[in-house]
Amino acid sequence: MTSSCHAWQSALLLLCVLCAGAVSALAAVSASNPAEELRARYAASSEQLKHNPFQQPLFLDSSESSKSLKGDIYALVDYPLATFQAALDDPADWCDVLILHLNTQYCHVLSNRADAVLTINIGAKYEQPLEDTYRVNLTYRAIAATPDYFQVRLYAEDGPLGTSNYRILLEAISVAGGQTFLHLTYSYDYGVVARLAMKTYLATVGRNKVGFTRVGKQANGQPDYMGGVRGSVERNTMRYFLAIDAYLSAVSSAPATQLNKRLQHWFTATERYPRQLREVDRGTYLKMKYSEHLRQQTAQ
Repeated sequence: MTSSCHAWQSALLLLCVLCAGAVSALAAVSASNPAEELRARYAASSEQLKHNPFQQPLFLDSSESSKSLKGDIYALVDYPLATFQAALDDPADWCDVLILHLNTQYCHVLSNRADAVLTINIGAKYEQPLEDTYRVNLTYRAIAATPDYFQVRLYAEDGPLGTSNYRILLEAISVAGGQTFLHLTYSYDYGVVARLAMKTYLATVGRNKVGFTRVGKQANGQPDYMGGVRGSVERNTMRYFLAIDAYLSAVSSAPATQLNKRLQHWFTATERYPRQLREVDRGTYLKMKYSEHLRQQTAQ
């Protein structure tokens, strides 16, 4: 395969993975008091957290405009905010989170200054040489870390095929009972070339893939789910939420066992939603991720 074909294929793969969000991730945050806005959202969300199709206290929103895509997850997790903060307040922690995603093949922290840069490579759902993947540099910024509120952002201004303004925002508040209420946003903007690439993806390998939002019923009574680019937003927002949760699940384990626990947790969690998230079997996933983990110990 020629290098140009590799570049085009990798760019399409990146669109498949990063379909996740419109406007700016910052739109969900009040400029005056984001902690209070998130607390108000939590107070208004009790029914959604109790009654939803996700088998856990979680709900998901997605949106699409003519030039952007966005996915949001709100969830209640069984970790105190202090544990949550300690686990996710270092750029290197985020490499260990991001590598859990099936399409993330490499992650390395380029610097540890205030605005650290994470270089990540996005590829297919099988092992690849890094030159066949697409590289994105994400800037990491810690915004807030108080006893009651935590916020970090990762962003990249440019992506492939005219995409831009990639944003990951994670914020969280402490709630009663030693739990944490979190909000994850994942978003990006796209231009004409990227729109055409997405249409190609959705007409080929992505044509039967769906998200989580129910949009009706099939003739046999089974639910119909959101498809298209919003379906992709929803799948990948969920994958990243599950990566955060899997990472948190292992922080109290012995260091030698943490990687295996994170990988097993992530795969088991995705299997709750086979219609949306099943892509490979457990053995294939574990073999690939152990190999990638070894590779990411060295800057490439």
